[in-house]
Amino acid sequence: MGSGALLRPGSRLGVYPQRLETELSPLERIVGELLNRVGRIGSWRRYRLADVVRRINQADAGLEEMDDASLKQKLEELRYSLLRDGIKPDLVYSTFALIRQYAKRVLGMTYYDVQLFGGWVIVNGNMAEMATGEGKTFTCTLAAATAALAGVPVHVITTNEYLALRDAEEMGRLYEALGLSVAVVLETMSTSKKREAYLADIVYCTNKQIAFDYLRDRLMSRNQSGRLSLQFGDAYQSDQLVLRGLCFAILDEADSVLIDEARTPLILSRMHEDEERRSVYEQALEFAEAMEEGRHFRLDHREQSLCLTDEARDWLSNQGAALEGVWCGARHREQLIRQALSALHFFEKDYHYLVRNAKVEIIDRSTGRVMADRSWQQGLHQLVELKEGCPMTGQRETLASIAYQRFFRRYLRLAGMSGTLQQVRGEMRSVYGQHVIPVPRHRPCLRRDLGCVLHGRSQDKWLAVFKLILEMHKTGQPVLVGTCSVRDSELLGKLLNRRKLAYRILNARQDKEEAEIVATAGQHGQITLATNMAGRGTDIKLGPGVEELGGLHVICTECNEEHRVDQQLYGRSARQGNPGSYQRVLSLNDLIIQNTYPSWLLRLLGRYTIGGRSLPDRLARCLIWLPQRICNKRYRLQRREVARMDESLGKTLAYSGRGE
Repeated sequence: MGSGALLRPGSRLGVYPQRLETELSPLERIVGELLNRVGRIGSWRRYRLADVVRRINQADAGLEEMDDASLKQKLEELRYSLLRDGIKPDLVYSTFALIRQYAKRVLGMTYYDVQLFGGWVIVNGNMAEMATGEGKTFTCTLAAATAALAGVPVHVITTNEYLALRDAEEMGRLYEALGLSVAVVLETMSTSKKREAYLADIVYCTNKQIAFDYLRDRLMSRNQSGRLSLQFGDAYQSDQLVLRGLCFAILDEADSVLIDEARTPLILSRMHEDEERRSVYEQALEFAEAMEEGRHFRLDHREQSLCLTDEARDWLSNQGAALEGVWCGARHREQLIRQALSALHFFEKDYHYLVRNAKVEIIDRSTGRVMADRSWQQGLHQLVELKEGCPMTGQRETLASIAYQRFFRRYLRLAGMSGTLQQVRGEMRSVYGQHVIPVPRHRPCLRRDLGCVLHGRSQDKWLAVFKLILEMHKTGQPVLVGTCSVRDSELLGKLLNRRKLAYRILNARQDKEEAEIVATAGQHGQITLATNMAGRGTDIKLGPGVEELGGLHVICTECNEEHRVDQQLYGRSARQGNPGSYQRVLSLNDLIIQNTYPSWLLRLLGRYTIGGRSLPDRLARCLIWLPQRICNKRYRLQRREVARMDESLGKTLAYSGRGE
């Protein structure tokens, strides 16, 4: 385990520490991987739960009997040792034991043995796979507080601001009792407020926010990297930089941040107003609306691509002859028309984006949340705005960019936790150098899988879901219905309105009411219709008498392209040893099935489902397994290509002296 003294700003690493980027040859990569594996085999005892818990219990001897003043004196002694010697195993055991005592006295909570083990895995710079409902937020405090007591700036990175605010508020009293400062960084903060927040010992923030703040710092420091402490020191002292470097990051829902988000690079841009482009985009939409599918263009919904026919090219050439500017060049006008056709045929309202306050806001499919700070590139966003009758925003000029793969590898120590890491453990190791360590459950999982039902038509699917909700509601068992879009959740809401059933909707429109909706989702008789917003990090507590009814029941109405996202939805039930159940009610018209299987096979399967019948459970599971596997492979290749392009761009810009 590396010393904590080497993870904090100082004379050795400068005031803005980060990991140096080194280019390795293929042979060096292979040798490094072999040595890494040998090192893991030799240190296997460090990752045995019984050994870790035994050492912590030994360090806990006598702490229970101490009064608050004596405990505080013990804390100061440990803090001094950590600052002097760094994060060493014996000191970590003692610190965990002390934090456990403070948690009992301040929060009235105690760490389970598996949570102590999870904290040990994280503080060592590994990924802890902890099942949903095992208390990852509480576990994180062990590693975060230990590192912070050693003087290491800690970034606890979550997938959205709701979780960052919730976790910082819930755990804030424990940190304050330990003499540590805690802060939350939000998108709406000014630069000065962010700078002040990042001075805290422990900072909660989102992955997008901290990556963009880092890119802004790179621009301020003229993209100097490494241990150039003089340049960084001058910029820091003149209050230009926001962060204190990249020392120690703990990622909540690590696979969402490092895997799901890594398919697209982060681009820092500024608005560039160009009124002349509006008329060009309006003409492009007008031309695209006049074109006929099959005659002028062909769509491939599976690959999200389209191609223009020769007739379309001739037609565009004739139309462009009477116009000027971009319409005079064949390549530019055809690219513009492709973007216009994509805006019309590939991007759907309440599925890919939301229109709110006369603005087009992109919806993240994996989380169900709006990405207000994101926009599509190459004029696509402006074309969608015109399509929806919204004021057109200006073009964005790229200032800096970086891929998640490259950004997070720059942390001196990286760790994280999630309930769905085993499926991506190979990519975690090869891309980020991270080992996934499974953490046992505290209690056996009582979640029941009630099967997979696959209908032929969407109407039959929604009718079946409606009947299931009625059955559950009669018994008082709370129901959480997961949908893949805002549109579907509101469609189901209209069906429930006809029977005058009370329900709550949680989607991108209700993001400000999320805490209130989640708080009531496990109450007796509650019906909650939600997108993937109710997936990762959402802790739904059961109301009185619900456990006897079978706990929360989850209905999945459309499988996601990544099976891990579905697992997170199922994990909202049967948490911390409570009962719960889930089932899938799907149709052959679901997008993931339509985009995978040939039309003749879907017609054949559809004949079997005539009359409202559904396909057998085992066949239904197989039909879902294949497209998810295909999507998983395609997205893995996309992430590899993004990382390769980012590294190539970094080398080119570094050679030219521009950096990122």
